[in-house]
Amino acid sequence: MTFWQWLKQILPLSSGSFNKRFNSIENSLQNLEKNVEYLQKLSYYHLDPSLYAHALKMWYQDTTGNVLDLEDPKTYNEKIQWMKLYNKDPRKTVLADKLLVRDWIKDKIGEEHLLRLFAVYRKAEEINFDSLPDSYVLKANHGSKMNYIVRSKKEENRADILACARKWLSQNYTFAYGYEMQYNDIPRRLLVEEYIENTDGDLPDYKFWCFDGKCKFIQLIKDRRKQPHAALYDLQWNRLQFTTGTYPLIDEDVPMPDAIPEMISIAEKLAAGFAHVRVDLFLLDNGEIKFGEMTFSTSSGTCNWTPPEADLWVGNMFNLPPKE
Repeated sequence: MTFWQWLKQILPLSSGSFNKRFNSIENSLQNLEKNVEYLQKLSYYHLDPSLYAHALKMWYQDTTGNVLDLEDPKTYNEKIQWMKLYNKDPRKTVLADKLLVRDWIKDKIGEEHLLRLFAVYRKAEEINFDSLPDSYVLKANHGSKMNYIVRSKKEENRADILACARKWLSQNYTFAYGYEMQYNDIPRRLLVEEYIENTDGDLPDYKFWCFDGKCKFIQLIKDRRKQPHAALYDLQWNRLQFTTGTYPLIDEDVPMPDAIPEMISIAEKLAAGFAHVRVDLFLLDNGEIKFGEMTFSTSSGTCNWTPPEADLWVGNMFNLPPKE
């Protein structure tokens, strides 16, 4: 029983007009409760930067249940929070931008590793659906999880696509889930890239966790089109005894792809000069390696390490740069 149901039982609400006013108050307060999270995010836009550290500590403790030590961070998750506040490398903003990063990829490893780009738009209303191919992926360039996959024009829901695009463009992803400052100065755009998959309909995602320009371990996520499963491997493709994330573990023996050494080399070229970055790559059946993204704050520094001690193990790989 809710508070409002209980209150209605104990009060003599015989008057129709009183009932109407009561219900109006109830609806207003319930709507306010639904928007508390939105209002909290909105307040971040007006928060003085000098208060970010305090706000980040509050957010981190509320999200993970752990107290954040910014003076002497030791775990991976803690060090990601430190990097958010004290590492202001402007390259991170360029490389977090899914549009501008394409020039970096072209220069560092070659244009052949890029997905084909069909269009770029400033507004949702600019999308020219008739000019797009039968299958494509619409993305926003300034955040994470802003992707809309269209496998066939027969399944294209233009109203839904436009609604998603408008929502993405209205959002400053910096404050969507913790203070990920690399997103703050990205000019918001929509881009349309080619849709790729292998013959089995899957597209395994290989995530190379790099520290000081060297890959330390690899995360594989497979069956992404159905029920994703994941596992971590060392550079010789031995299964590691710790995991991160919420996906179920891969329960079968996955052979090491022949392209892994080349993919490690590509990841390290892209990671050179950074204390930490995760480089995501895709491997197609024909042997082609395609770039996914570069991520500087995986899960915004709230990774679900299992066992929990792995947070410290990985943190020991992470050498923080000088404070800026």
